[in-house]
Amino acid sequence: MTDLERQLQGYSLATVDINYWRPDHPRLLQTFSWQLYDLAPQFPELKRFLDHWKREIEATIHSVRVAHRDMLGPPRWRNVDEVLSLH
Repeated sequence: MTDLERQLQGYSLATVDINYWRPDHPRLLQTFSWQLYDLAPQFPELKRFLDHWKREIEATIHSVRVAHRDMLGPPRWRNVDEVLSLH
């Protein structure tokens, strides 16, 4: 499925930051950042990835932070009443 097809089905771009500890460096908190198209607020793709992480990767997850924004939708605009110029 292309990115456009995903957007038309309601997917939006999500940015995920996963903080984790590796077994060989248990005192060092590391970060994995990733972007994907997913369905908010259920995030099935992210859940599938986290399930894979728990099964296959030895690193322990400390926290997961997700940010998302719909990519397609009605135009957003504001009426500007005044323009200010400095210098």
